[in-house]
Amino acid sequence: MARCAILLRGINIGSNNRIPMAELRSLLTRDGFGDVATHLQSGNVVVSSVGSPEAAARRCEGLIAERFGMEIRSVVRAHHELEAVVHADPLPEAAADPKRFQVTFLESAADQDIAARLTAVATPEERFAVIGREIYAWHPDGVARSRLATLLAGRGLKVTATARNWTTVTALLSLTAD
Repeated sequence: MARCAILLRGINIGSNNRIPMAELRSLLTRDGFGDVATHLQSGNVVVSSVGSPEAAARRCEGLIAERFGMEIRSVVRAHHELEAVVHADPLPEAAADPKRFQVTFLESAADQDIAARLTAVATPEERFAVIGREIYAWHPDGVARSRLATLLAGRGLKVTATARNWTTVTALLSLTAD
């Protein structure tokens, strides 16, 4: 069974889309996922599954819809993919402040014009890099007021996407290790 991280989009943020992690772990375990773990309350689920990571993510989405009545999209990465994300880090100096350094995980490759759209909203201090299905972004003044972070978290990317800070990315890498 392969380990993967299923990154649920937009749950447990404020009062919206509340899913108790203990209940989700129990639901996934009953459905046959192995070694189910969650990290934090923001939709980071790590499972072992015999199928492909994509099949595991779709199955998880279906279970959430059935049990909680919510249509939640997700992005999934296998351990080796998370390893590649960490090793490819194009902004290593940003990791010194991991709460302001985020990786946006995309379900599929972004449009070719994505760099131009991100450049248009980024402040001169912000940095970003698009590598495959990930967008690395450094927000030195914080994420909350960043127009770049807002674009990366919203539907403006035209693909299902969800962002995690560097601390969470590296924790997920550890959690998905066999």
